[in-house]
Amino acid sequence: MEEETTLQQLRSKATELLLREDWNESIKVYSKFISLCQQLLSNTIQQSDLLKLQKSLCLSFSNRAEARFRLRDFEEALKDCDEALQIDNTHFKTLVCKGKILLNLNRYSLALDCFKGVLGLESQQCNGNLEMLNGFIEKCKKLDYLSRTGNFDVSDWISGGFSGVCPELGEFVGNVEIKRSEISGRGLFSTKNIDVGSLILVTKAVATERCILPKCSNGVLGENAQLVMWKNFIDKVNESASKCPKIRHLISKLSIGENEDDLEVPDISLFKPETEGVNFPTEDLDVDKILSVLDVNSLVEEAVSSKVLGKNSDYYGIGLWLLPCLINHSCSPNARRLHIGDYVVVLASRVVKAGEEITFAYYDVLSPFSKRKEMAKTWGFQCECKRCKYEEEMQSKPEIGEIEKGIERGVDVGCAIFRLEECMRRWVMRGKEKGYFRASFWKAFSEAYESEKTVRRWGRKIPALEPIVDSLVEAVGGDERVLKVLVRKLKKSGNGFAEMERAIKLGRGVYGKIVKKQALRILLELGVHE
Repeated sequence: MEEETTLQQLRSKATELLLREDWNESIKVYSKFISLCQQLLSNTIQQSDLLKLQKSLCLSFSNRAEARFRLRDFEEALKDCDEALQIDNTHFKTLVCKGKILLNLNRYSLALDCFKGVLGLESQQCNGNLEMLNGFIEKCKKLDYLSRTGNFDVSDWISGGFSGVCPELGEFVGNVEIKRSEISGRGLFSTKNIDVGSLILVTKAVATERCILPKCSNGVLGENAQLVMWKNFIDKVNESASKCPKIRHLISKLSIGENEDDLEVPDISLFKPETEGVNFPTEDLDVDKILSVLDVNSLVEEAVSSKVLGKNSDYYGIGLWLLPCLINHSCSPNARRLHIGDYVVVLASRVVKAGEEITFAYYDVLSPFSKRKEMAKTWGFQCECKRCKYEEEMQSKPEIGEIEKGIERGVDVGCAIFRLEECMRRWVMRGKEKGYFRASFWKAFSEAYESEKTVRRWGRKIPALEPIVDSLVEAVGGDERVLKVLVRKLKKSGNGFAEMERAIKLGRGVYGKIVKKQALRILLELGVHE
């Protein structure tokens, strides 16, 4: 009798806490209730009492699962659901909770099966929640389709001026594999030819931290605010890792910037949404390891190479995305990344051949060789891509240094471009070699083409914008800043059909095929969301 009274008190307290959305405390009380209930079950003989206790136990596991789900402790919540379903495999509330958990774990097909199973129940609860269930089913179908095909479309969001919530995305891994890289350690490689603008992968962050950072009088971001932001970010990553064995295991496999060639090459399947048949080890992951991993692998959202789509440009953001951590840097990249909500979208910024390593820029590749060399040092490596090797060889030419110094002193950019183009002709540069140097001196080119005075003064002595853009794209892929200069020229000249088609083609390498042609045209006509 005393034990039954205690059970009743615990049940009432846990229910109250659950209704108040005090998730942590409700979990503690439900745990006590479950423990006592299991003890009583082992000592109970009468069938009626057994059924009553089992029903209470099932509901308690279900409610604890809901509380853990709200705290995003998905793995433990899933275990509670399975415990409840062992008692009653048609328990409505548990099946719905399990479906929601699987959906949040990106296990779309399993979540779909769960919700369909709920829909098949003949119960009053099911009939009263048909709209909710059908909504979950449609969402699972959509995300499962996107995950399998990569046919994402953010055109409506773009056309609407990025208003409202971000479009719904799902995890997607394209035709890529992980192999040893000649650049550094491990890398991501294409297994098939990839067209310009095609998706390579879409993945959600383990954790992100964003805020509007104050600036000091000299324009530098406030150091104290950055430290607070960094601490919050570390705490979020640590929490995610502590709750999910898969995340914890994959983080443990990331580089800490040492002994790159000795690192294990993980199978790409581990990074895919539906990872089945894998029991991830319950390994420890201390804070020092996490700090080392984040120091090497965190991505900053405001980087030039990763323009954030949408109206969140005032925010400074940082995040950890697992599979993109394996993409190496190149100053002649073939891919770029976009940030949409908590997702990173990696797309081909130029044609990628089968077997080619996927690379994107860690820093601004539209900078001179000397500046890029300094930026690589801050990242702790020395870039040895073809472009850097070629430009390093050309540094012996005194004219290059003279042109750089002249631009820094503020000489006429038209003169600087004229001298550079004359030097390239004299040195018999061809193809990508020209593109490399035009990318390195893009600042001068952009200033010249956006100045009517400079264009009038130099006329045909400097190249037309269009061939410069073409050679830049061939050398470093699509870049939003180059696209903007081209669009501004189009707006001045009246947006001819051929010129707009050229801009749309370039736009494919900047925004990818996730933006359909009509929406891309609107985006360009708006001036590339300025």
